[in-house]
Amino acid sequence: MRQLLKKYWGFDDFRPLQEEVISSIIQGRDTLVLLPTGGGKSLCYQLPAIYMDGLCIVVSPLIALMKEQVQKLLDRNIKAACIVSGMNQYEQELVLNKCLYGGIKLLYVSPERLKQRMFIDHLRQMKVSMIAVDEAHCISQWGYDFRPAYLEIASIRQWHPQAPVLALTATATKDVIADIQEKLMFREGKVFRQSFFRSNLAYMVFKEEDKIGRLLRIIKNVKGCGVVYVRNRRRTQDVAHVLNAEGVSATYYHAGLSSQQRDERQGMWMSNQVSVMVATNAFGMGIDKPDVRFVVHLDIPSSIEAYFQEAGRGGRDGEKSYAVMLYDQSDIARLDASVDESYPPIKTIQNVYRGLCNFYNIPIGSGEDSSFPFDLEQICNVYGFAPLECFNSIAMLEREGLLSLPDADNAVSRLMIISGKEELYKFQVETPRYEPLLQLLLRMYGGLFSDFVEISEKQLAKRLYLDETTVQNMLSRLDTLQLVSYKKRSSQTQIVFSASRVDAKDLHFVGSQYSQLKSSMEARVKAIKRYVMQSDSCRSQMLLAYFDEEAGRCGMCDYCLGGATVKNADAKRIEGKVVEVLASRKMTIKDLMMVLMSDSDIHLHDEEKLCSFIRCLIDERKIGVDKDFNLFV
Repeated sequence: MRQLLKKYWGFDDFRPLQEEVISSIIQGRDTLVLLPTGGGKSLCYQLPAIYMDGLCIVVSPLIALMKEQVQKLLDRNIKAACIVSGMNQYEQELVLNKCLYGGIKLLYVSPERLKQRMFIDHLRQMKVSMIAVDEAHCISQWGYDFRPAYLEIASIRQWHPQAPVLALTATATKDVIADIQEKLMFREGKVFRQSFFRSNLAYMVFKEEDKIGRLLRIIKNVKGCGVVYVRNRRRTQDVAHVLNAEGVSATYYHAGLSSQQRDERQGMWMSNQVSVMVATNAFGMGIDKPDVRFVVHLDIPSSIEAYFQEAGRGGRDGEKSYAVMLYDQSDIARLDASVDESYPPIKTIQNVYRGLCNFYNIPIGSGEDSSFPFDLEQICNVYGFAPLECFNSIAMLEREGLLSLPDADNAVSRLMIISGKEELYKFQVETPRYEPLLQLLLRMYGGLFSDFVEISEKQLAKRLYLDETTVQNMLSRLDTLQLVSYKKRSSQTQIVFSASRVDAKDLHFVGSQYSQLKSSMEARVKAIKRYVMQSDSCRSQMLLAYFDEEAGRCGMCDYCLGGATVKNADAKRIEGKVVEVLASRKMTIKDLMMVLMSDSDIHLHDEEKLCSFIRCLIDERKIGVDKDFNLFV
């Protein structure tokens, strides 16, 4: 095992629990592993997949993460592939045939793919070594991101009963752990679990009206690189703009950006060209940057699990880092409203589904893997839907595996030569106008005869001294002649119908499951509200207790540092700083607070507690107030 670890990953030793998990899988045992964010979960299935004879099926819910993992494996000379939404039938069949005959070791698929006939027909013929289930909490109705399609995983075990299952997740309560094993039909309950305690991560929660001001002070005092999480795409851009205007190098990231834009911005942050990434929760999966010094949430996440994963991206190098949550009263109100917004009435969801199918003229029993340009505003105008209700209804339909709104990866064109070499040469001879284009394609891009390759019409046009539209038209003509398969880029979001249309009244999430899921979300919202608003316990203890783990006080969260008041040890130091500052000049309490909060040793105290402490100094006549309300000594 260590030889493979060294050969493909360049490591001399395993991280904690990795070797034990790999050994369990090689011995054919169904295994559940809980490792915190950054614990090295992917290696637990990638290495045994190389060692074992056959193909590893990896079930993952995230398209971007699948593509990223496949590319990393290919970079290590490990044969891997994925099937994702937006691929046509020909592309899918090409990948599946490679799995049968091309020596592919790992195939990444979404859970929705497992119930499609073409996939099953090929799967039954494959030699499967193991089944890896990433984000395994999605199989449990008690999990924070339940995906009904995950329930299909157990059904494929009938075709390969000898293949062990490896379930991986970073966060799970005891109910979710039991549910995962039951739903995946574990033959034995082999569970590996690493403590979630992070001795170098300080959790802080502050009620704050001026979040941007507080964020800037945190960035200034903590220094180093960090992540700032916000709730929506528009706000990522707004916050990044403010940070840059204040001299902080920042960029932003969300799922609406093209894959090229996401890769570029992630690369800038990973290489420290920018110090702060402002992002939605689309950012972070699979990111392993060790020196993240702070993770700040400007909006409250939907659950403890989501927060714990995102906050856990700080301090993977073992050095001290900060996970800071800033909230105000409007955040609490928004959190309370989120449950009803996320679960529109069933009748509304049925109407939205019916409207979408009618809008795109999809008859019942048809439409699987078909894609169309998606314009939310236009659809809402045609059918009179409220935009938010429509969007959240689509999210429910996506969760059910009926349709999906993939990330904006269509912003890149792809091409594959599907004719034989002789046929292509004959066409070049007979149609010399196309010869320079075809010759340039073959020179610029490798593997065109065996797979779809991303191409740039702009670069082709520049080399050929043509305009981009002419090149696109020529490629479209080659596609019509069936010499190539050309998938032209699109800047518009596409909606993909992952399954054939069913009668809206037969949508299978109706009834008790819908109510159960909604109740589960209500419980998670209640838990995150309690964590944010409760200030009489150690933050680390609260988080670990949620995951059924006991621990002592961390000694560095906002409660442990401050408690109900500024502690005696800090009081003398802060009093000395106040006297030192006021000795140089008079100032208002607001100005004094700004000076104190810019101090690297003081800024993580709760501002309300500091204000109370300063008022105590006034009451004790250690500092005075003049007629203009300026403080002095």
